[in-house]
Amino acid sequence: MNSMERMTRRLKGEPVDRVPNFDIMMNFAAHYIKKPLRAYYLDYRVLVDANMAMLENFDLDIVQAISDPYRETHDLGGEIIFEPDHNPLCVNPLLAEYADIEKIKFVAPADGPRMSDRLQALRAFRDQVGGEVPIMGWVEGAFAQGVDVRGINELMVDVSLEPAWVTELLEKLVEVEIAFAREQIKAGADIIGLGDAAASMINRAMYQKFALPYEQRIFAAVRELGALSRLHICGRTTHLLDLMAQSGADIIDVDWMVPFDKAAEIFRDRVALCGNFDPIVVMLQGTPDDVRRATRYCIDVGGPRMFSAGGCEIPDGTPHENLYAQNEVLAR
Repeated sequence: MNSMERMTRRLKGEPVDRVPNFDIMMNFAAHYIKKPLRAYYLDYRVLVDANMAMLENFDLDIVQAISDPYRETHDLGGEIIFEPDHNPLCVNPLLAEYADIEKIKFVAPADGPRMSDRLQALRAFRDQVGGEVPIMGWVEGAFAQGVDVRGINELMVDVSLEPAWVTELLEKLVEVEIAFAREQIKAGADIIGLGDAAASMINRAMYQKFALPYEQRIFAAVRELGALSRLHICGRTTHLLDLMAQSGADIIDVDWMVPFDKAAEIFRDRVALCGNFDPIVVMLQGTPDDVRRATRYCIDVGGPRMFSAGGCEIPDGTPHENLYAQNEVLAR
């Protein structure tokens, strides 16, 4: 059974030879092949080589064109610094004033240097593993992208003081994300992941107004082209679980601080659950036995459609034996 068959059967709740491993690996992957992070972010060939190394050496069931949240931000005109071996930094948010919303112009993904680099990665994945291993592209949720172009503190104030302005901004940004998702599918993506991390910090009413409708629109576009969707919201999302299940995602990641049994109960047969051991305490700092216990617990309570992954990205420096321990349990 190859990884594509394994994913397809798991989504249907059918028996598989082992639980699929959908860990997110970025910085770890870059350094595993001894490449600096700047190269991983800016050169699709490095990203592809790093992901292929994860596939071959750690038995992942996915390759993923995911690196950082600033691809769209950069191509929209944001000022991003890429130091040699550090995470990128947005030094000056694009929208310093409300009037700056006029700076947000639609950018075709093929014309954006960093968005087109992701498209190149997906084409390379398709050439190497297409049809055998699920290929995941990635977009920012409109709300998360709003944070990237405005700044997190500013946007969190804006949703209370200037909600109409925020809605106007999100309407612009969602069109960029939909276009980016569509082009990634055409380039070879079987799955579109959507990161909406900032949504974990707003209440239910705000999520229903400023995040969920845009997630739904992006996932509807993904579904129209026959691809799958994966929703990833880092942080404490217990208060949002039932709403997240309405997003249209096929797979939903939940972070380690969300009770996995509660998520499984809420999602049931509506959506596949993915997660959710603590990537720091368990995977980075724990022992192989800690990883085995955490992985087994997730399998036991996650249900027949559960996918295994850390609650968020597997940290750089994670002991290899801990990654092996995860896979030992998945294969039982």
